[in-house]
Amino acid sequence: MNHKGKETFPREVFSRPRSLIDVRSHYCPGCHHGIAHRILAETIDRFDVREKTVGVAPVGCAVLMYDYIDVDFTEAPHGRAPAVATGVKRAHPDRFVFTYQGDGDLAAIGTSEIIHAANRGENITVLFINNTTYGMTGGQMAPTTMLGQKTATSPYGREFRNDGYPIKVAELLATIEGTAYSARVATSTPAQIRKAKEAVRKAFDMQIREVGFSLVEFLSTCPTNWGMKPLDAQKRVLGEISGYFPLGVYKERKQADFV
Repeated sequence: MNHKGKETFPREVFSRPRSLIDVRSHYCPGCHHGIAHRILAETIDRFDVREKTVGVAPVGCAVLMYDYIDVDFTEAPHGRAPAVATGVKRAHPDRFVFTYQGDGDLAAIGTSEIIHAANRGENITVLFINNTTYGMTGGQMAPTTMLGQKTATSPYGREFRNDGYPIKVAELLATIEGTAYSARVATSTPAQIRKAKEAVRKAFDMQIREVGFSLVEFLSTCPTNWGMKPLDAQKRVLGEISGYFPLGVYKERKQADFV
């Protein structure tokens, strides 16, 4: 009953996106893949492209993504998702094509593929999950592993003289002429989630308007391989990791810039 004595009924204000399959997730507690999946599904629904979307899932924690997002999928060898997506998009230019890749996949064995796809201005969208480690294969050092971070292959911590520095992918791709949009987001707070949604929408819009290559980098937790409780992993993203990998939009091509 409301204050006027009239009968009222609950109003639904939050529901599962149509493109997000109602199944139990296999991701570890505290992992941010599930949040990124929901944002992706919401954006597919928002642009009403579910029936013409093709996702490319490579090796890593993302390999089972087809169990969660209700669109057509194709798998790709480790690191080759941008090359596979390029083939799909060129063969079917009317399709909306995205890749979903981790840092070990995109920034290590897939470095060549992502750089050259961006340089060619391929009209695809890339969602890049940066959790500073190889998640599925046992927590080895990744190209994004922080200095001093201990991993299965850097037991004393990453040291720049031997291992180099963590690669800043969003900034790197922003320097490439063919990149239309490059941004880094996080999902550790409600405000960050809102900005992440906005970034993914802009990345989708770039492809739909045929402006060119777009990438959204997500800073994510990996409590299992970091050896942390989920809340401590959240604090690490909000502090140390976002301190080295600043959030923001690094490139956004305007329609007037597109030739």
